[in-house]
Amino acid sequence: MRTSWVLIAALLAGCTTGTGAKPAAVADKAAPPKVNADPYPSTYKPYPGVATAIRNVTIYDGEGGRFEKGVVFFSGGKIVSVGGPETPIPADVAVFDGAGKWVTPGIIDVHSHLGDYPSPAVAAHSDGNEATGPVRSEVWAEHSVWPQDPGFSRALANGGITTLQILPGSANLFGGRSVVLKNVYARTVQGMKFPGAPYGLKMACGENPKRVYGSRGQMPSTRMGNMAVNRQTWIRAAEYKRKIDKGETVTRDLQLETLAGVLSGDILVQNHCYRADEMAQVIDMAKEFGYKITAFHHAVEAYKIADLLKENGICAAMWADWWGFKMESYDAINENIPLVAQAGACAIVHSDDPNGIQRLYQEAAKALADGRRMGINISDEVAWEWLSFNPAKALGIADKTGSLKPGKMADVVLWNGNPLSVYTRPEKVWIDGALLYDANDPKLRPVSDFELGQPGEGDTK
Repeated sequence: MRTSWVLIAALLAGCTTGTGAKPAAVADKAAPPKVNADPYPSTYKPYPGVATAIRNVTIYDGEGGRFEKGVVFFSGGKIVSVGGPETPIPADVAVFDGAGKWVTPGIIDVHSHLGDYPSPAVAAHSDGNEATGPVRSEVWAEHSVWPQDPGFSRALANGGITTLQILPGSANLFGGRSVVLKNVYARTVQGMKFPGAPYGLKMACGENPKRVYGSRGQMPSTRMGNMAVNRQTWIRAAEYKRKIDKGETVTRDLQLETLAGVLSGDILVQNHCYRADEMAQVIDMAKEFGYKITAFHHAVEAYKIADLLKENGICAAMWADWWGFKMESYDAINENIPLVAQAGACAIVHSDDPNGIQRLYQEAAKALADGRRMGINISDEVAWEWLSFNPAKALGIADKTGSLKPGKMADVVLWNGNPLSVYTRPEKVWIDGALLYDANDPKLRPVSDFELGQPGEGDTK
């Protein structure tokens, strides 16, 4: 976050000698103290890997490209080359022949609560919703993440998930900061944090905030109340940012710091919202206060405003066919994802679920089939963008991962068949070029410390 801070000069005036001559250091103006914009920095270090080539496979490169009998070669944790059978393979590297198999970029889930709502799901581990006020932008999801959640390894082994965004829950209008993680086990959450990934701000509109706080007899209890509290909060945030930008003295406010980061463009808005009319109002609110919405999550009515999403460069993260569990999720159609994609907007498949995250590729397949039944013909390799490249864009990390392009992180999945088939499973998963899961080698099945010695240790469920 771009900030500058000024201490109260009077605090330093007491340091003068009383001789009439001020020390040079305080003669004119107190030096502004630096605020650490990254106080919990990533300590992630890739697991060791070896130079590897996979050949004779069908490749979806994540950006709409497809190669038959293709070759993927990665080394030093990065993709080196991708292409057809003529692609050269250096001598003395590990080579896997994948005849009849597929290779794709690792899947990225933009909406997960693993670690904050871990499995086992008991009250002692339920740390996803700071439901004590409609504005809780001061909380950070990473401070609730339990790195030993066995759900991480299930997402890797069953789902080919290599990166995921952990969000606070949706009880609040402003739920707090999200964090992007590499799907590896580490002793600390800092050891999982995706290097250089920007923070996100979880916002929610609709039924959840008005239900949670309306039931307590406080504002907001209506959708107009939601908007009013939102706007009042953005007014405070804009004034806070204005003071900082002018170098005026302010008292640090963690709540407003996050919102000022959004207004500066450093923190990306991830907005839980179902109805088309509400999404349109939130877009107008963003324009009123000068911030950008990066993605609407759970956007079951995105198909009604796909043109608006495209026009404003906003992604829609959606389920294939999960709807009807409350009124605002009622007017869904199974063709939602392909309709948004057909309109040229950024379509994403997300989970919001510890089991759904293990089947995102099947969710994409369902949506693709529904689209084709109504005449929307999107190729398999283009549809894979919903699972890797588009979510990478929504997280601000598309220059690092999300597709098999030279120079990007070697986050790679070898599937034992067509990954858009219900019969297919991940066979091997590499993260930053390190082989972290191999279905044929029980020793390469990640197990968290919590699981050691427990019934079902390391099984794939």
